[in-house]
Amino acid sequence: MTSWVRFNWNDKTHLGMLDADQIAVCDDDLFGEPAPNGDTVALADVELLAPFRPNSILALWNNFHERAEAEGQTIPVTPLYFMKPVTSVIGPQRTIYRPRGHQGRVIFEAELGIVIGRECRDISTDQADDYIFGYTCVNDVTAIEFLFEDKAFQQWTRSKGYDTFTPIGPCINTDIDPAGLGILAIQNGEERQNYPVSDMIYSPQQIVAMISEYQRLVPGDLICCGTSVGARTMKPGSEINISIPGIGDLVNQFDDFPE
Repeated sequence: MTSWVRFNWNDKTHLGMLDADQIAVCDDDLFGEPAPNGDTVALADVELLAPFRPNSILALWNNFHERAEAEGQTIPVTPLYFMKPVTSVIGPQRTIYRPRGHQGRVIFEAELGIVIGRECRDISTDQADDYIFGYTCVNDVTAIEFLFEDKAFQQWTRSKGYDTFTPIGPCINTDIDPAGLGILAIQNGEERQNYPVSDMIYSPQQIVAMISEYQRLVPGDLICCGTSVGARTMKPGSEINISIPGIGDLVNQFDDFPE
């Protein structure tokens, strides 16, 4: 299993493989043929960034049995997804900002993120693992009131697409089986979400295969698998930790937009 990170060091942005508290610096693109160049650096001496720059972001809604039952939702016959702008991405320890002038609720949503590593179209569920590069932690932040502001049109992209509204990281882990993973959200030290990937209506492999029926997926696409029950409102000054054992802890702060 390899943990890929992206980081600033010596005034440059680098790609590396994380092993405990050491990073082996690598050359080439993440989706090319990256290899260690002989340099190593301590994790404590770098600034971690989002582990990659997504080509596009697709995000699922209503993909967990427990949440569907709790909210009275029907089981979808196909993955229900929307798009988020790539400009909403931030990395670990960055601040999530409330949109300027907005006083409504902003919530966190702990999610598993799928990173596509190879171009695919019309693949089967059994083939999906060959096209998945790895997995990461995602916080799918939402300004709830904007979603329903116009009764004629639910504004998914607007409510979820503000700058800083898609924290991802701290790394991308490869060669892991997501079926046994659990996803946690910890707000100011208190557990808010704790649910298993196994409760997904559509598994990561099914998601990739079914979406590939509708559109071509390419290296660097990020698919956010949806969230279960327990998502909460964030208050200014709070800390949100999206934790997936086997991947890592994505820690961010939430605050009002600076004037």
